Order: sequence, then structure tokens, then C-alpha cells
Amino acid sequence: MYFPYTDTETDYLKSRDPKLAEVIDALGHIDREMDDDLFSAVVHHIVAQQISAPALKTVWSRLKDAAGSLTPQSVYNMTIDDLQSCGMTFRKAEYIKDFADQVYNGSFDLTEIQEMSDEEAIRKLSSLRGIGVWTAEMILLFSLGRKNIFAYDDLAVQRGLRMVYHHRRIDRKLFERYRRRFSPYCSVASLYLWKVAAGGIPELKDYAPKKKKRSIR
Repeated sequence: MYFPYTDTETDYLKSRDPKLAEVIDALGHIDREMDDDLFSAVVHHIVAQQISAPALKTVWSRLKDAAGSLTPQSVYNMTIDDLQSCGMTFRKAEYIKDFADQVYNGSFDLTEIQEMSDEEAIRKLSSLRGIGVWTAEMILLFSLGRKNIFAYDDLAVQRGLRMVYHHRRIDRKLFERYRRRFSPYCSVASLYLWKVAAGGIPELKDYAPKKKKRSIR
């Protein structure tokens, strides 16, 4: 399953911003995979923190094998030692176990998240141990398919903005200007900014100031 968008969203963004229009035309439609199982998505984001893509793939595969099927009940039945044996840290195992326990006993209702506004859902998700605001925003985008997510703390989004618009720095005020411009389809704009940041258009460069090398005395 890919993040859902059509010409409706891209045509709107192109009408709002000529430079982004050039990027959209150059890159075409972007297929970005999603996980529409909210429980699985939260667990996956906890596991993924501060590890490489190959390490994530290994740990995730082990976890799914150990759980049988990744559900609140299956993870509730696992111990922290069981979770750690999949290759994750003790702290991540604690976070995942705590989350599964809350969902299983009903103190955290996943169906409520789906019915909340973006702001409410971000607050609710980021109240979980191991889930910050950026992670909550990514869960809304890549699990719930919310169309208007624009994460200030996402370094790749900031890099994409610098590359497309030739900025040296992106502060909060400038970022909010782009949020207003791209709304209500900030998530779709983010897809293109991520692709640019990853080198999708080779002629675009990052205008961030280069760090000065320290002289050795």
C-alpha cells in the first residue's frame, strides 16, 4: 500500500508554488509505502529509532517471527527478555511492552486516534513512552495517510526546502510560511522534498553553510 494522492493534490501544490511545480513535474508520481496497521506502525517506529536500515530489517523480522502475528495480544504475551532477544535495546523493549499492555487492557484506544484531528492525534501518540512529536507525525503520515503533515524536526524536509528554494537555513518562521503555502497537502509536498533531499534531482544542491574545519595546532 502506498501513500494515497492524485493529480488533485499535485495540481493544487503546482498552482501555489512554481518551484515546487518544477520538482513535481521532474519527479512524477512518488510511491511511498505505508503500514495501515496502526499498532504495527507504532512498534515499527520505536524499533527503528537510531539504528541503520539493515539492522532494522533484521530486528523487525525477528520480532515478527517471535510474535507470530504482530498484535497487541501477541506482544502483551511476550516478556521484555523476549523482545530484547530480537536484537533491540532494553529501553525499546520496555517502550513496546508498555504500549502493547496499554492497548491490550484498553487504556490506550487506537480507534480514537483515527478519529482525532492531526493535532489531537499527535498529542495522544507523543504521550506514549518512546514516541516523540516527529515520530507521531510520521505515524499519522505513513499509517493513517493524513494529507497535511509537515514536520519541522524532519532534517530531510528542511534539506529539501534549502535545495529547492536556495535557503541557507530554515528557521521556524520560514518553515511556517511554507506550511501555509502547501496546506492542506503538506504531506504530499513532503514526499517531494524527501525525494529531492535524497538526490532525486542531481542538479539541486544544499545551500546550508559548510562547517568550518578546525585547524590542528
